Amino acid sequence: MTSLAIPTRRDEAWRYSDLDAVATVWPVATPETIHVAAGEEITRVIVQDADTDTVAIRDYAVILAAGARATFHVLNTGGKLGRVAIDVTLHDGAHFELGGAMLGGGEQTLEIVTTMRHIEPNATSNQVVRSVLGARATGSYLGKVAVARDAQKTDASQSVKAMLLTRTATANAKPELEIYADDVKCAHGATVGELDAMALFYLASRGIAPAEAKALLLRAFIGSVFDDVADAGEREALETAAQAALERML
Repeated sequence: MTSLAIPTRRDEAWRYSDLDAVATVWPVATPETIHVAAGEEITRVIVQDADTDTVAIRDYAVILAAGARATFHVLNTGGKLGRVAIDVTLHDGAHFELGGAMLGGGEQTLEIVTTMRHIEPNATSNQVVRSVLGARATGSYLGKVAVARDAQKTDASQSVKAMLLTRTATANAKPELEIYADDVKCAHGATVGELDAMALFYLASRGIAPAEAKALLLRAFIGSVFDDVADAGEREALETAAQAALERML
């Protein structure tokens, strides 16, 4: 089990969380540890669609040996509090890819929290996260890229975008770089916006009903996150779960 100490606002990774909800399930289980051997490759699809009153906290610790690769696709839509945390350690030449989406409404708090520990040279990581939030929902992405002194030639990127359907929804985007090496390429970007009024008008002018027009634009907004899911069955399951979440929000 994890430490008995309940997280507080002083803990950066929990700053925007629903700590009252966290307290009801604390302590949580230790993270699921995933070792990927040198030169091997894995993929993982995570659909977090717990019931509305549930507190769902999923933790993963991923260790990538030299030249290993891991691709995670995460859809986070369920629970009063839905949190997916991924801590990745990258050895020489390893690569980690994340495509994540959070879709929340009502009073939900949804979180994707990542830490990329680049501890050896030549490793790469890429994270793409999209959020759609309505009503009084809160969606937070907190992503730390930590580059050790010996991790030269690191190449890491984070792209975070959130779409707010109401003025009462909240998006928190906090990409973070901690770099101790001097020969690296690291970049991050974060934006928060609303649906494009001109795009909605264009679709309406073509006879598309407002609700359907919104759904089309939102599917396009998050769709690219899951385009590269190789398994057709898993991709269909992600798209079905995402569609169900969007329908609840609209």
